[in-house]
Amino acid sequence: MARDLAASEVSPLRVGVTGIGIMGSNHARVLAELPGAELVAVADPDQAQAKRVADVLGCQAVADHHQLLALGLDAVIVAAPTHLHHSVALDVINAGCSVLVEKPVASTVEQGKEIVAAAKAKGVTLMVGHVERFNPAVQAVKKAIEGEDLLSVAITRVGPFPPRMSNVGVVIDLAVHDIDLIRWFTGSDIVEVQPQTSSALAEREDIALLQFRTASGVLAHINTNWLTPFKARTVHVATRKKYVIGDLLTRQVTECFDYRPDGSYSMRHLPVAYAEPLRTELSRFLEAVRTKSEAPVSGDEGVASLEIAIACLTERVEAAERAKVRRAG
Repeated sequence: MARDLAASEVSPLRVGVTGIGIMGSNHARVLAELPGAELVAVADPDQAQAKRVADVLGCQAVADHHQLLALGLDAVIVAAPTHLHHSVALDVINAGCSVLVEKPVASTVEQGKEIVAAAKAKGVTLMVGHVERFNPAVQAVKKAIEGEDLLSVAITRVGPFPPRMSNVGVVIDLAVHDIDLIRWFTGSDIVEVQPQTSSALAEREDIALLQFRTASGVLAHINTNWLTPFKARTVHVATRKKYVIGDLLTRQVTECFDYRPDGSYSMRHLPVAYAEPLRTELSRFLEAVRTKSEAPVSGDEGVASLEIAIACLTERVEAAERAKVRRAG
């Protein structure tokens, strides 16, 4: 709240959103209410959808990001489909606007690196929209494990097949969130990947069991799918002195500690702040734009998480080819 109040005391940043699907509409809704921001316009090729959102929020509706940039903006949120992130983000950056690109930052690592390099060359703020970092439960887990000797991280992110059509599978759509969290929790790069994926009902992978080892020696595991009839989002972190469990949906975080030889232990619920993750994310982005400081999720971090996600898919394909060769032999 203090950041919001401080932002309201200076002239608002002029912001636009391109890509008004579910996530883009949410970005626009929050920006329209956020002190320190003026939602100037939303852009989408589906003009009927853009106009519906614009009419509700009291801003302009335009057809594409080129028309958006012509309005003279300070920052743009890119919530278009992933395959458009590269071209749209580069156009925004070259126009001298700061940009928040929804995750994943791009379709390929090379494209992601080009976006990062362009933002650095132009001197504008680039942030990647890994909104889960701003979930109050995630932040409570992060606080609980600070300074601890981490041993393992296990994350479950499952649910039903999304109603929207997607050009990616669960690794890029869902697991990339948790790859980012593993790197953030451990403060360490992922150096080993052992993926198992399957396409049970969809063209692309809809089940993924991913195992990792970080440079610091932490073992990590992600279980994600589009086959579970209900949503579940949980984080389990084991350290030498405690075990922390976070439910990212109910936002309940529990800490187990003081283990005894008889198998007993103590348990307590940790305080979790009440805040909308997207509002926090956008507030932090606008703060970085205004102060010209490092974004809380940098372009380099977004590229690193994308690189691991793609490595999981690449390793899966290569393993399948190796198995085919063994069977043929």
